Amino acid sequence: MKTLALILATVALAACSDPQPVAVTPASADAVAVQPAAEPEIAGDVADATVTPATTPVSTDAAKTEADYLGRWTGVEGMYLVVAPKTGGGVTLEMQWDLDNKGTFDGSVTAEGLRFLRNGVSETAVRSNGDSTGLKYLAGKMECLTVKPGEGYCRD
Repeated sequence: MKTLALILATVALAACSDPQPVAVTPASADAVAVQPAAEPEIAGDVADATVTPATTPVSTDAAKTEADYLGRWTGVEGMYLVVAPKTGGGVTLEMQWDLDNKGTFDGSVTAEGLRFLRNGVSETAVRSNGDSTGLKYLAGKMECLTVKPGEGYCRD
């Protein structure tokens, strides 16, 4: 067992090492000359080069996007969605999504939309208009969220 562990460790180290590449060039039919690969040429003086680390600008777009989801959204036949900020980050969704089902769920705002887990199923409410909800009552509305065909909510 110890031998197997040593072999695996040796293989792992060999796989992680960075050996110099070797160029193989046949010198004749009988002999093969092995030479190390040539170092790549670097244009300019490396000592004079200035390296600037890449930075990601801090944006308030995420906070603005989350704020855009907050509030009450109205569906059809008494359905609704209320999105509220959650202490510590994220949002809380209080909703009635059909005539028989009502609940409160934790969610988060992502690039795709408002994500939440409802009854063990991962759902995403995406920005849409009333026509794309598939619900006649919401047709023509401009600021809506669609969870799936037949389940949508719009601002009044």
